[in-house]
Amino acid sequence: MNITLDKQSATDGLIKIKLSETDYQPKVESKLKDYARKASIKGFRAGKVPAGVIKKMYGKSVLVEEVNHIISHSVSDYIKDNKLRILGDPLPNQEKAMTIDWDSQKDFEFEFQIGMVEDFAYDISKKVNVQSHPIEVDQKVMDETLTDLKQRFGKVSYPEVSEVTDSVFGTITLADGSPKNVVINIDKVEKKEQKKFIGLKNEDTVDFEIEKILKDENLVAQVLGITPEEAKSAKGQYTLQVTSISRTEPAEINTELFDRVFGPGVVKTEEEFLNKVKETIAENYKRETEHMLDHEIMHHYVDNTKITMPESFLKTWLKTTGQGQVTDEILEKEFKSYRDSLKWDLIKNKIAEDNNIKVEGEEVRARAKAMIAEQFGGAAIAEQLGDKMDDIANNYLSGQDGKGENFMRLYNQLRNDKIAKLIRESITVTEKKVSLDEFKKIAAEHNH
Repeated sequence: MNITLDKQSATDGLIKIKLSETDYQPKVESKLKDYARKASIKGFRAGKVPAGVIKKMYGKSVLVEEVNHIISHSVSDYIKDNKLRILGDPLPNQEKAMTIDWDSQKDFEFEFQIGMVEDFAYDISKKVNVQSHPIEVDQKVMDETLTDLKQRFGKVSYPEVSEVTDSVFGTITLADGSPKNVVINIDKVEKKEQKKFIGLKNEDTVDFEIEKILKDENLVAQVLGITPEEAKSAKGQYTLQVTSISRTEPAEINTELFDRVFGPGVVKTEEEFLNKVKETIAENYKRETEHMLDHEIMHHYVDNTKITMPESFLKTWLKTTGQGQVTDEILEKEFKSYRDSLKWDLIKNKIAEDNNIKVEGEEVRARAKAMIAEQFGGAAIAEQLGDKMDDIANNYLSGQDGKGENFMRLYNQLRNDKIAKLIRESITVTEKKVSLDEFKKIAAEHNH
């Protein structure tokens, strides 16, 4: 067998393989002999079927199977042995493969198109400066949170006639004619449109234009059951038939509210309650800040690390493997995002290799146990389960189909966490505190 790389450019190449009869024939003959021993064919005793009959019946299929097996492993081994950094999978030259005469041909030639990435350099020194945006828990956020908590844990009643603070439940008919149950919070409706929803009773109907009553695309998405992206262009007139009205009397700030929000006896005074609320908000905001920082780091490295990508190959590969779902229009719209994601994966993998970042199986198991314990109610429950926790974790990690998808998901999470930690500790992160509104504005600009 002869296997070579025809490097057509820094990013594109052809792996060429030539097979002679001596490369595959011993394995073909061995498998045909095995068939002969096991074959049960009418007119012949078991194990006594002539070799010629077996070859006529199974010879071509065994030949195709063995040649493909050799080719597949040879390409994979060649890439591994020569430490080629490739993207996607090798694409076989189908036109060349279609010309093979499996009945008479003895020697075979195959070609595989590959997209490569040459070695590249990255910088994780203090010279790299990325900005973080910690969110301050100001009085506005506290007031909004307390209003939400008092509303969420308030006393619910069902009045006969709707008022501005009520929620109206009902059914609308979608564009395709199907009915949908919805809820509209009147105080979220644009003020000049609110009068349509005030004074309603059960069985009443009201006509409205969705783009007029709700300006926030997230609210539109919530009401119509669509994505925020789809909600941006959602328009049209709907008729709502009222089925019920609910009114919530805000809860008072007292022991009952403390216990319902944080659990019995966790906080005992209003001051402790307010501090605990602020602490919880701050913890949630910290996750948001860290998530944004990770995105800022990713964009810095994608924008500032020079990697020549095999774009033409990747587009061909995506269309070839996309089962007809990847069109030129989709590629034009989404290819940059896909390419940047691949580029970031390359950078992270190289950082992990260069810094010997590894994840052990026990670390994955510990992460699974911690996650399961949290779902069950904390460390106390985990202690009660004792040895059963190991069985629960093992079952979770193996998954329902036994393929270990949950194991790989947690493995990748841990690996990414370690890479992110190394980068954060190695570069300069400058903090600039912002309000929640400022953070939302930065996030919106970032996403666009």
